[in-house]
Amino acid sequence: MKKKLFLIHGWIGNQLGILFFIICFSGTISTISHELDWLIQSNYRAIPQSTFVSRNVISNNFAMTYPKAKITYWIRHDEPYLCDLLYKEEDNKLSFVFANPYTGEIQGETSLMAQLYLRDLHYYLFIPFQIGNYIVLLFGFLMLVSVISALYFYKSWWKKLFTLDIKKGSNKFSRSLHRVVGLWTIPFIFLIVIISSWYFAERANIAGIKPMVNPKHIKLDILNYQKEEKSSFPFNIDYDKAVKIAEEAIPHLKVKNISPAIDSTETIYLMGNSNVPLVRQRANRVYINPYNYKIEHIQNAATSTTIMWINDIVDPLHFGYWGGITTKIIWFIFGLFISILILSGIYISLKRKARLKQKGMIEKISVNAINTIITSCLFYFMLKRLHTRYEATILAHCVIFIFWTAVFALLYYLLVFKIRKTRSVENKIN
Repeated sequence: MKKKLFLIHGWIGNQLGILFFIICFSGTISTISHELDWLIQSNYRAIPQSTFVSRNVISNNFAMTYPKAKITYWIRHDEPYLCDLLYKEEDNKLSFVFANPYTGEIQGETSLMAQLYLRDLHYYLFIPFQIGNYIVLLFGFLMLVSVISALYFYKSWWKKLFTLDIKKGSNKFSRSLHRVVGLWTIPFIFLIVIISSWYFAERANIAGIKPMVNPKHIKLDILNYQKEEKSSFPFNIDYDKAVKIAEEAIPHLKVKNISPAIDSTETIYLMGNSNVPLVRQRANRVYINPYNYKIEHIQNAATSTTIMWINDIVDPLHFGYWGGITTKIIWFIFGLFISILILSGIYISLKRKARLKQKGMIEKISVNAINTIITSCLFYFMLKRLHTRYEATILAHCVIFIFWTAVFALLYYLLVFKIRKTRSVENKIN
């Protein structure tokens, strides 16, 4: 039984190791993606101040800067050092505008954000038709199988929590590193597995939970209201008034994100943080009629159902932003540990193969087929999305190309070149 579990553990690493690494590493960087955007995009930076400027000032500045565009979504981050992010739609093209929340100044715009790029990569590998979503979620279950099988065939694993062999050669060190990192990340891995299970249940609509945790937007009957003239801002929204009404509707609410009414049947949809811990901003929702500013619907995190509460805590727990920069760093470190765990497992497997007899060509192809096929699909659809959805600049394409070239060059050095060099030295000695 232990031998079979060891083979299962090794098979998962051999067949899917590179994909495991891409999913885990992209999720790890996603935990600090806002900070990465702050580093990359100088126009995204804001100097924190004691008070915010009127949202109406920001919307007016947007209208003057982009007279033919409209705001389709408005994000105000929990991070005080970031500008507001306004989704700008013009001529059926989407871009992202940076608005300083303290001064109201429009500081610039971009067609591609690191946070959105990493989110799409981690969520569904850019592979459409929900195929990518299910591939990523499947890895959560395979991670559980991998951990349980390892605990079963490793003897007295609890005695090896602090055992790291650093003076007994590279083979001993890589195996002990793999074991120690794996043991210390078990609680975090189980958390990820539980969250992945919930994501899968929601995506597959198991027990009909999908409509229960994703209520539909409220639609208006426009026959009851006088039709407004069309303009770049369909209702000339008074954002300050809408925010004030929403914050009075839910105790302790601080409105963050706003979805403006962009056609004659939509409400203004406001979200934010209250005194309920852990939940994401969407846990508190207020839908306001843009014609008369009456509240059409309220969702209060303090009174929501248990299943809704669970759905609203999984994202903060998955990406670690529930406790600010402190928990982000903790999640980032554990994510790096899991990435190291995956790479060390691949290294051990390839090192073991290098010591065995050379295998046949058919077997070699089968071992790498899944990794190769899915990774190829990933990069094909990624390039397609960069061109069609993000309309990324040549510079953005070059940066992404250099990044992935550096990642795979490093992987090649660690997992192929170094092993071959080590085996060559060992053969000469023998």
